Amino acid sequence: MVSWSRIAALDRKLLRDLWRMRGQVVAIAMVAMCGVATLVTMRGAHESLLHAQAAYYERYRFADVFCIVKGAPIGIIERVRSLPGVAQADARVVHDASLDVPGLEEPASGRLVSLPRHGGGLNRVHLRSGRMPLTTDAHGVLVSEAFSAANGLKPGDSIGAIINGRKERLLITGIAISPEYVNEIKGNSFPDNRRFGVLWMNDEALAAALGMRDAINDITLTLAPGASEKRVIELLDRLLAPYGSLGAYGRDEQISHNFLANELAQSRVSAIVIPTIFLGVSAFLIHNVLQRLTALQRAQIGLMRSFGYGRAAIGAHVLKFALFTVIAGAVPGIGVGAWLGGGLARLYARFYHFPSLAFRLSAFTVALALLSAVASAAIGAWLAARAAMALAPAEAMRPEAPARFRPGPMERLGLQRFMPLSLRMVLRNLERNAMKSLMSIVGLACALALVIAGQFTFDALNEIIRIQFQLAQRDDVTVSFNEARDISVAHDLAALPGVLRVEPFRNAAVRMRYRHHSKKTVVFGLPQQRQLRTVLDEQERPIALPAKGIVMTRKLAETLGIGTGEALTLEFLQGQRRIVAVPVARIVDEPIGMFSYMDAAALAELASEPVTADGAYLAIDAREAGRLYRALKGVPAAAAVNLRVATLQSFLSTVAQNMRMNTMVLVVFACVIALGVVYNAMRIALSEGAIELASLRILGFTTAEVATMLLGQQAVLVLAALPLGCLLGYGLAALLSLLLSQDLFRIPLVISSRTFGLSIGAVLLSALIAGAMAWRRLRRLDLIAVLKTRE
Repeated sequence: MVSWSRIAALDRKLLRDLWRMRGQVVAIAMVAMCGVATLVTMRGAHESLLHAQAAYYERYRFADVFCIVKGAPIGIIERVRSLPGVAQADARVVHDASLDVPGLEEPASGRLVSLPRHGGGLNRVHLRSGRMPLTTDAHGVLVSEAFSAANGLKPGDSIGAIINGRKERLLITGIAISPEYVNEIKGNSFPDNRRFGVLWMNDEALAAALGMRDAINDITLTLAPGASEKRVIELLDRLLAPYGSLGAYGRDEQISHNFLANELAQSRVSAIVIPTIFLGVSAFLIHNVLQRLTALQRAQIGLMRSFGYGRAAIGAHVLKFALFTVIAGAVPGIGVGAWLGGGLARLYARFYHFPSLAFRLSAFTVALALLSAVASAAIGAWLAARAAMALAPAEAMRPEAPARFRPGPMERLGLQRFMPLSLRMVLRNLERNAMKSLMSIVGLACALALVIAGQFTFDALNEIIRIQFQLAQRDDVTVSFNEARDISVAHDLAALPGVLRVEPFRNAAVRMRYRHHSKKTVVFGLPQQRQLRTVLDEQERPIALPAKGIVMTRKLAETLGIGTGEALTLEFLQGQRRIVAVPVARIVDEPIGMFSYMDAAALAELASEPVTADGAYLAIDAREAGRLYRALKGVPAAAAVNLRVATLQSFLSTVAQNMRMNTMVLVVFACVIALGVVYNAMRIALSEGAIELASLRILGFTTAEVATMLLGQQAVLVLAALPLGCLLGYGLAALLSLLLSQDLFRIPLVISSRTFGLSIGAVLLSALIAGAMAWRRLRRLDLIAVLKTRE
């Protein structure tokens, strides 16, 4: 055990200072802990997700390029493999079918994917339970893990499916996952594991059921090292165009990968922005405390200098105080961050299906967290250390020059006679320490801004739901057909039980080109008279689709770099595969997806085809929903049936749960910041004004009156910080809205009065707690000891 006498004098002084200011040290350490925990949680979860993705893709041979064709001879795969830049290529059969799942009233849809005949290949499946289908299993299938879990399916169960117009009974032999469906998403919607799943079937059995024994309709491939993805896609499109190719695309446009990439991008941004703010506030608090400490210990610093302590020793002493304080919070912060990160990783594992996904705390993340904490301590201590190092011994041992008191703005305006004495004293103290008061206001404003930024995500979520699922999409059920149908199909759907209104739509697969930009997407052809799927303007009013021209969302326009009135090249990927130019008539804002819209008749004219329907929006009588669902299960043409309410629930379960966890952590940590800022400000004010407050007590002022002066000063600071904090919160929300918006959905900048109110309430509550702690300290103030001290 190290003897107290063996510890250097400056280190003994450091320990005494830390103990004497332990309340403020703990407050700063808590803020630093929040910053480090946030960094470890978010960066660790990001690294865990990234590592799981990379390992899964590599081990199970996730493809680089994908292409859907209407139908091609199986021998075409050899020509694909011989293309320059292609390392490996697989051909398969993929078919979307309507499913009848036991225990599910409404119809579900499934994607049937053929398994390679001899195993291996690309996009391999990982068997979770059960067994692979045998060659003798004509109707044996593997079912995706998320779909089976959502519906309580297990090996040995069976489900109904309509394949090529015939109702089949499929036997589940096993449960599996695949890198191609880390998220099981159909189209541009959100995961709905209850009503959409992936089923893998023997290639011979699936080909026979579809009448495609010597044909394929789906090709996947990997690229050779150094190969150009763009060039390979061009060659592939040219080769497969005669077979009805819908256009090859890379990983970045593959739905599951794109969804996961969006989450990785958001987690990376969060891991940078949020911890930076926390550690910045920590540096601010350290600066305030050390500035006050060096000011109060001028005489001690001068005495140490006269005893031979150099400037470097004094500066190191100040820096040690900062480092000890921050490290005291950073070390437990790493543990808290690892615990929270484990919870976030478990949440990710519910949405992203990997063979294994565990929280990884890398040495780099720990080192980055500690270095960030040390950097914040050094930044916060630098000004105070520089001031202490600059003091000459003789100057430091002299008391500071008395403050110059001048009439303040209130006195100059003659308003002091309308104010009580306590308020005048509060305002004079704030004016005398204007810079410190401003710094406290800024710190409190930052805390409020963080609370607002955390709560704003729920406002944005509510806005997305209101615009997308209440105003734009008003249908109850969306039916998608397995191939384009004559427009008269609307009459057949209208005859189904419970259907009140039918609005057919067309989904035209196109490749959009403008200058050097291109995007493979779909154009929605909508009827002129519509109520169930509207396109809204900036004032949320339905707009009429132009007879000539296309309407597209702002995100799609930004991706293509195109503006209103400019000519867009559309390359149709079906039918006659025409290439036409169409003007951009209007650009609208939509929070979900990158869509474009045209009048259905105008779209058909451009494609040089009759007006057809790929699906229809239905408004239904809820009382007849059960009968309608049973009828739809037997419609051979229905490839998929989507329920708006189910899509909304899927959206909430996919996005809201992740946001809720992150927001709760952010709000709690922001309240810790508010508490730390207010408590430090009160303790500094109490220490600096201890002699004045003790003198007032001796003169006959009650403890309550003295507390009113002290706490009133902090109350003014808190109230002054509220409008600035609201402004900063709006700015931070705008920054997060910009950085976190991705292709799949955008975060609208909407902050409700409720969010402002709750955030202000959280900061005020933190201020009340800090005030109660200061009140307790004030009541225990030793008047005699205070008046005897020189400081």
